Amino acid sequence: MKPWPKHPLIYEINAWVWLHELSLKYSRPVTLSTVPVEEWNNLSSFGADAVWFMGVWERSPAGIGVAMQNLGLLEDFRRALPDFSPEDIVGSPYCVRRYVVDDHLGGAKGLAAARSMLRERGLRLILDFVPNHVAPDHPWVLEKPGYFIRGGADDLRREPASFFEAGGNVFACGRDPYFPAWPDVLQLNAFDRGLRQAVVDTVSDIAGQCDGIRCDMAMLMMNNIFERTWGERAGQLPDNDYWTTVIPAIKGRHPEFRFIAEAYWDLEWELQQQGFDFCYDKKLYDRLGHDPAESTRLHLCADIAYQERMVRFIENHDEPRAASVFSPQKERAAAVTIATIPGAKLFHEGQFEGRKVRLPVFLGRCPAEPVDPDLAAFYSKLLKEINHEVFRNGQWRLCDRTGWPDNQSYLNILCWCWVRDEERYLIVINFSEGTAQAHIRVPWDELTGKTWRLNDVLSGQTFDRSGDEMVDAGLYVDLGPWKYHCLRLNLL
Repeated sequence: MKPWPKHPLIYEINAWVWLHELSLKYSRPVTLSTVPVEEWNNLSSFGADAVWFMGVWERSPAGIGVAMQNLGLLEDFRRALPDFSPEDIVGSPYCVRRYVVDDHLGGAKGLAAARSMLRERGLRLILDFVPNHVAPDHPWVLEKPGYFIRGGADDLRREPASFFEAGGNVFACGRDPYFPAWPDVLQLNAFDRGLRQAVVDTVSDIAGQCDGIRCDMAMLMMNNIFERTWGERAGQLPDNDYWTTVIPAIKGRHPEFRFIAEAYWDLEWELQQQGFDFCYDKKLYDRLGHDPAESTRLHLCADIAYQERMVRFIENHDEPRAASVFSPQKERAAAVTIATIPGAKLFHEGQFEGRKVRLPVFLGRCPAEPVDPDLAAFYSKLLKEINHEVFRNGQWRLCDRTGWPDNQSYLNILCWCWVRDEERYLIVINFSEGTAQAHIRVPWDELTGKTWRLNDVLSGQTFDRSGDEMVDAGLYVDLGPWKYHCLRLNLL
């Protein structure tokens, strides 16, 4: 395998649902070990660097029982699946019974076979890790009760939705500090030394089966957050943070292993300092969805070392489908944005085809939805064009843009450039619903004194421009609503 690129592309797949869809397609049961070769080839055609199989670990029957009693969840299930039946509930992938590949998906041998097929195609494998909690029927509940946040009989009586009794012990249900407890999971104690060693052993075993993990709600295990959430119940504050204990122990054995944090609350930089290779950029997602272009540009003014370790996305399994919240034109502009800025890029199964139903993770199948052929063609072209070394390991810079006193539409323009060896790209996006004009200053002095051909690789347009103009006065652009240029520069 080649080394990880600096700016990898990750493709997320709901493993259970994907195999169900393939079983229907091929009219036979399909597991991770029996996926047809043409499906692995199809995955590799996206040009991804890694595939995230979301939800491969053994799911909890006890968790399913809790979900069946939750009227709100049942309403979500019926909204997603009009023909929903109880058999569709296969359990939450974030209510882990054991870190063993579920037999329904093909077990450990199936995962090993899938990883081999991916590696043959230059693709790495990412799996989940849920540090904050486990299922109520996880072996640790009876064997290692000291690993958990505990309560007493009075807690169970006062807050039956927040505490759980098992094996003569009362355990706190998992939670974050801003929401009620999750009734189907039990809270692990991030301060417990025995738990930390058990986590190192668990993640070390996982690291032998894949190339990286996406850590669910990673910030909940940080010392300051955990202490604020659990107070005296957590015990004495450790000298070292949870992640500064876990990550170096794994990296010492698996240097190329990658840690990805699902992270919120402006804690991304701190988690990077604690060892995470990449952190979710939820703030950018929110800005692309709701804020003007200038908000996104200011976000991209952050230090490049920070940006290179962010995960950019416009949908994932926790967020609404992009096709359901963005207009078709805005989705394309947003996709070009996240695909051509530094950091990891995350795309979600069904995103390319225009799926609109956000599937609850408890369900094992999804509804049939028509493919949007125009959107699929757009993503096919976009993925092909960003599958170049310049976008994976090149140097990125934000470009300045200016306007005129009587025309402030330039504030709606986003623009940046990439260079690696002889490859040069300039990206210009009108991230607004109105026409916008601007002068774009390209920060490459070596362009001067020469004429350059600008090939828009997404539209097929071609422009010949003076290097002096681009560097000094700036390249003039005039773009309609949500339009964009992805310009490859070639010397004439």
